[in-house]
Amino acid sequence: MAINIDLHTHTFFSGDGVSSPEENIAAAREKGLHGFAVTDHNTCDAVSYLLDKGLMREDGQPVDGFLVIPGVEVSTDEGHLLCVGTTLPNMKGKPAREVCECIHEQGGLAIPPHPFDLFRAGIRAETLATLPIDALEVFNAATTLRRYNDHALHYAQSRGLAMTAASDAHHSEALGTAFTILDTNDFSVAGVLGQIVKRNELSQHYLTPGASFRKSWNNWLRLRKRKRFPTSSDLQKTS
Repeated sequence: MAINIDLHTHTFFSGDGVSSPEENIAAAREKGLHGFAVTDHNTCDAVSYLLDKGLMREDGQPVDGFLVIPGVEVSTDEGHLLCVGTTLPNMKGKPAREVCECIHEQGGLAIPPHPFDLFRAGIRAETLATLPIDALEVFNAATTLRRYNDHALHYAQSRGLAMTAASDAHHSEALGTAFTILDTNDFSVAGVLGQIVKRNELSQHYLTPGASFRKSWNNWLRLRKRKRFPTSSDLQKTS
């Protein structure tokens, strides 16, 4: 069966994210996604929140026909690195190889996002060549210039890497702009991880100009003034 999964998304637990996990799930369902990976910047608080709310399961099975995959986008010393399929301790600023090794120890996949985007913190080719990565994000719907996706595609092809496409959504409206189509009968976190490293179809569409501006504005606000966003314990107190 074909499963549509957005492997790079953010919630308001990211410093530059906007939408709640519930809003992201609703938007993803509406757009025909079967699931997504929640990959907030340097925090797994959304995973804890979703587990507490019963919107994820510890055993990696879907909830009401929808699969949320644990993950995190780590700001390594050499650039951003997606951990998909597991959670990590705070590894911000650690060497990318060390983060890759930790991801694998925890049973997850290491997938560098937007690696050739010169205006974003992607891991560059000279470092990529030294890393034991499992796949490469070759289409990022929010890339600064489209040629950066082309560079990522050519690099993945030259190295024989599995390829992914994702929205890099920072608000719910952007969920599913791009996604990876996985052909597997195992609709679970384990099944998805097993298929990601194989050959898959990619749905590739770019963010609209308005959505791109909104993402850039949120990034600017995050750098301009770091705000404290709610933790899972904060939200439990108000629920």
